[in-house]
This record gives sequence, C-alpha cells and structure tokens, in this order.
Amino acid sequence: MSALRLENLCKRFGDTEVVKNVSLTLEGNNLCVFLGPSGCGKTTTLRMIAGLEAATSGRIHIGDRDVTALEPKDRDIAMVFQNYALYPQKTVVQNLAFGLRMRNVPQAEIDRRVSEASSLLGLSELLQRKPKQLSGGQMQRVALGRALVRDAQMFLLDEPLSNLDAKLRVQMREEILKLHRRIRKPMIYVTHDQVEAMTLAERIVVMNAGRIEQVGTPLEIFDRPQSLFVAGFIGSPEMNLLDMSYKEGMLGFGDLAIRLPARLPIGENHHLKVGIRPDHLHVGEPQSSDAGHVPLEVDVVEQLGTTTLVIGQSQGQRVQAFGPRIDARLGERIPLTFSPINLHIFDAKSGARISAPWEGGQP
Repeated sequence: MSALRLENLCKRFGDTEVVKNVSLTLEGNNLCVFLGPSGCGKTTTLRMIAGLEAATSGRIHIGDRDVTALEPKDRDIAMVFQNYALYPQKTVVQNLAFGLRMRNVPQAEIDRRVSEASSLLGLSELLQRKPKQLSGGQMQRVALGRALVRDAQMFLLDEPLSNLDAKLRVQMREEILKLHRRIRKPMIYVTHDQVEAMTLAERIVVMNAGRIEQVGTPLEIFDRPQSLFVAGFIGSPEMNLLDMSYKEGMLGFGDLAIRLPARLPIGENHHLKVGIRPDHLHVGEPQSSDAGHVPLEVDVVEQLGTTTLVIGQSQGQRVQAFGPRIDARLGERIPLTFSPINLHIFDAKSGARISAPWEGGQP
C-alpha cells in the first residue's frame, strides 16, 4: 500500500494554473522533499494534500483512502507551518495539547503524548513558557511537537526552517532527521533550499512551473539530472551549461572540437546544452588524448579556504571551475581539462536529457 498517491492533480486560481497534472506515488515511511523555486507549486500541492486547498481536478489518496473530498481534520495528517502558528497567549504545554483537547482526547492520553513529545524534542524545561519567551529554534520545536502529539498517519512540513539563521537551520535539520528515525511515519517536507533537500531527503520531488521535473534519491538527481532545469537547479556551485553543436562524433564549442567516447543517438548538426559540474574541471594541460580541454580567461577568484571557485570566460561563455586551492589570478588564461564521460548532454530545444552510451561509467 502506498503512503501517498496523487492522480492528475491540478489547481487553478482563476485563469492561472499553478499545479499542472501532477501524478506521484510515494511508498513506505520515507522522508520525501518537495523541492523547487518560489512559485513552482510545491506548497500549493502540499496544501491540497492537507485539505487546506481544494483541488481543481484530480484525486488524492493517503494510505488506502481517497481523501480528495475530506476535510483536513478527517485526513489523519499533521502539519507544521512556516510561521510556527503558535497561540501567543498559551504556554508551551497548552500549545502542545490544544489540538488533542479539540478532538476530545482523554486527559491521561494528552498528558502521555505531551510528555513523550516534549522529552523527545528537549522541551521539558520550557513547558510553562509562552512563545514570546522562546527563541526561534525553541518555537520551531514546539511547532514540531504539536504535530508529533497527533500521532498522525502522515506529517507535512511547509518550509519550517526558513525563519531561522544558518547555524540554527543545521541544528534543526539534525533534529528533524532524528525525529523521523524515531517515529518512522511518512513525512513530506517542502523547501526551496537544495542543501536541505540533499541532506534530509530519502526521495526528492523536483518541481518547476507547476510540474514535476524529476523524482529520485538525492544522488540519483545529482548524478543524472533528467532536464536542463534540474541540472541547473541542483548543485552548488551550479553546473556549467554550455551551448555546443554536434557533428561527426564531436562536440563543437566555439572554435574548439571535443571528442566524445562514442556517438550520441542524435542526428548531425544538433544544437545541444552540455553540462559539466565545476568540480569536474581541473586546472592543467590534458594528460591523455581522451581528455577534453578548454581555456579559461579568469574574471573572478573566490578563495574559500580549503577550496577555490574560479569564474571566467571560455569561447565567449561563462564557466566555473571549483577545486582545492586553485592557483589562478585575475586576467590570467588557464587551461582546464575534463573527462568527457562527466558531461551531461541535453537537447537545447526540449531541455530533455540525451542518454549517452558511456553513462554507465558515471559519475
């Protein structure tokens, strides 16, 4: 039985379609992340799963139930919001217990669940404080605790860490991972932050313009992006995406020709976007005839301590190289080499990945 199944889910606001024919099946008790830029439809999809937005069309199944027409309270889900949504006049213990009291849960069971959740999240010493007396991280733990006491079938988290500073976000990511390992319930987490997605997710759903671009494990999506959008969105620093042509088994890059290990399954004179990650570009002359090479005119050098990011121009296009302590100076022309098996090749018009014969050897 799947934890969640979406069938041709659509949402329109007036004439604007913000979620477009989304179909998705999630199995087991995984932590799944909906990832994408602002406006891609990820939060609207989450709110439709929760019942806070009505679907324009399509079906939503949670477990073995079709919940499309059910009220939020009848879907057996718990949700954590971006703005915490705590009651300012209530103490921590009252915030944790409020939802259970509204459902007429017996007091003894309320006390047990609140005690377990507060102990798990390190809130036991804060139960009599009000939200204004808490730090941002403490308020976020209360919001998580309020969802946790529900003992729901599924947990939904809508950008819960976006209001926290960078250090606290790292700590709270650890808390969420520990929490998920303890409860082992299906959890869907929405974020625009790829670092959160890569570090938290067992599966990632990448969304763009209301559609699903790709679903997979973090490494599947990083190693085999299936579209130009995913290739450019996943990775820091981002992948180089370069305009190239294809002819006679060679890539044309300006006045340079790059030999490929095998012919691509496409016609001649094809317009391509070719991706290569900055850490696959190395400073130095090629050591074998199989290696590709391009010159780089250095515009920016960012020394990051143990690593260096170099940005410049090659054949009139922007290129980034990233590696340990690159020795480069502004205005210098340096050689970059790479292995062609590390290239990601996309159709420039459709944005779809072109599977190369050698891809079994990547990454």
